[in-house]
Amino acid sequence: MDYLSPADFTRKMVDAGETKIFMGTRDVLIRAIMAGAVLAVAVCFAVTAAVQTGIPMVGALIFPVGFAILNLMGFDLVTGVFALVPLALLDRRRGCHFGGLLRNWALVFVGNLIGSVMVAIMIGVTLTHAFSAAPNDVGQAFAHAAEARSVGFKEAGFAGLIEVFVRGMLCNWFVCLGVVGAMLSSSVAGKVIAMWMPIAMFFGLVFEHAVVNMYLFPLGLLMGGNFTVGDWWLWNEIPVVLGNLVGGLLFTGLALYMTHGRTSPTRNPAG
Repeated sequence: MDYLSPADFTRKMVDAGETKIFMGTRDVLIRAIMAGAVLAVAVCFAVTAAVQTGIPMVGALIFPVGFAILNLMGFDLVTGVFALVPLALLDRRRGCHFGGLLRNWALVFVGNLIGSVMVAIMIGVTLTHAFSAAPNDVGQAFAHAAEARSVGFKEAGFAGLIEVFVRGMLCNWFVCLGVVGAMLSSSVAGKVIAMWMPIAMFFGLVFEHAVVNMYLFPLGLLMGGNFTVGDWWLWNEIPVVLGNLVGGLLFTGLALYMTHGRTSPTRNPAG
């Protein structure tokens, strides 16, 4: 059958986490840079569709194309490794240790940031006639969105930090379900369908994704958004990263591993 059982795909999750810990620095960075770049283009694709149609949900429905592409190509988002890599340690795989986990997370984070900012600059060129004219409607949409998701949370103070943290948790719960979705099937069609559903949900509900925001905020600044780099990191990126870590690891990685990777023994019937 095309569909893998929960026990089977949970083993694949642990195997993937182990592989990522031992992956060479060059490969980790290349895959992370390309993941950030592909996701950034997908964000632009989705926002462009939303602006053109005036229906934000259209953007949510087509955004998963980028996530599907980067996963099929074997690229890595830090949001995904947040859930997968710790499982190799929890499963006590030989040679897997906390230092290797932190190394992988750091390299993927840096690579995602490089790829996202690189594409933000290139997309900025296309939205402003190489920065010789004012941003078009799509560019202005990015500026307004970046302001709302940084200064908007700042104006709410501590409550804003709590909100953005929870939005980050909710986001990576479903993003990591998308990562696992790529392991549910042995066919391309099955993988894409399983990835598409949770990713469309997170984007449509405007939850906060660390790598999406690595693209949104640099582009928003280039498009004239009225916020600072400090606003971006303090009132969005840092709490979002922490929320993504907690949500992805707790609600997806650990939840699936603890019930399917370490299944409790079945009670024997009396007699």
